[in-house]
Amino acid sequence: MNDDIQIDILLATYNGEKYLKCQLDSILNQTHKNIRILINDDCSTDGTKGILEEYEKKDKRIIVNYNEKNLGYIKNFENLLKRVENKFFMLSDQDDFWMENKVEISLEKLLKDNADLVFTDLEVVDENLNQITPSLVKFMKMNKNIQKHKDYKLVFLRNCVTGCTIISKKELINKYIPIPEKNPMVHDWWMALIISQIGKLSFLDKPTIKYRQHGKNELGIYGMKNYIQDFDEYRKKYIDLKLAQFDIYIKNQKSFENKELIKLSKSAVNYLNNIKNKRYFNFKYYKIFFDLYNMEYLSMRLKTFLMLNLPIVGRLMFNLRSIIYKFKR
Repeated sequence: MNDDIQIDILLATYNGEKYLKCQLDSILNQTHKNIRILINDDCSTDGTKGILEEYEKKDKRIIVNYNEKNLGYIKNFENLLKRVENKFFMLSDQDDFWMENKVEISLEKLLKDNADLVFTDLEVVDENLNQITPSLVKFMKMNKNIQKHKDYKLVFLRNCVTGCTIISKKELINKYIPIPEKNPMVHDWWMALIISQIGKLSFLDKPTIKYRQHGKNELGIYGMKNYIQDFDEYRKKYIDLKLAQFDIYIKNQKSFENKELIKLSKSAVNYLNNIKNKRYFNFKYYKIFFDLYNMEYLSMRLKTFLMLNLPIVGRLMFNLRSIIYKFKR
């Protein structure tokens, strides 16, 4: 038993009145009771502040801070990270529901594996906590990358570490803060990428939260594909996002222990800028593509190759899939 270990739980709030009580109750009812819930409210204008005041009076484990101005959710989490005092901490969203043994089994996994960051699977649910899919990791096909990689390759191209499942160590916080400004990567992605170069990531293959989808999520399970119906628009947005991502790496290269990742990032920027306006095919820099995307599993590698280097074929496949989807509906 690890009951003597106190854990800081970091919860950023902003206009979260609808689901906040449910989330707070699920955290307070954990089997591991030795916790502090550190909350930063980012100038909410709904009933969030009243809920926080009510719960802070009700349970001394809750400690609330109110931002003087709106910072946005990434900087709000960064300020929470600066408030960590205990050796271990966890991240929490304001609209999910924690399974009652989340803290207990996450801490056990961290200690057993001697890991620096543990992340877990999630059960995806609707706004009323009815199951959509039992495993986010399998739904998003992240399991293939998680099985394949144990280092930076797990998170260099895309994120496989969901922040609301994380438990990590205070001693590493100064390695990844300040979190870069205007960052297309969310805070959990940046955390995981930096830690993956200096420490150990470990995956707990169990869902520990009910990940609520309600239409107003900062991030959801469907991403760009949910609202982009045109292939060329999708391809352009994908390339722009990747360019922004690699630009962040290059601008913050002092944070990287593995300098080879900066060289790869610079090559990726040249490659993506070269193919950005190619509508039919491109083979000039295909070697850079394979240097990058050998981190992905085979079918993802093939789909991305067609999209980036053979857009004439990718466009046909995209349109065919859209037709099949509409027919099924």
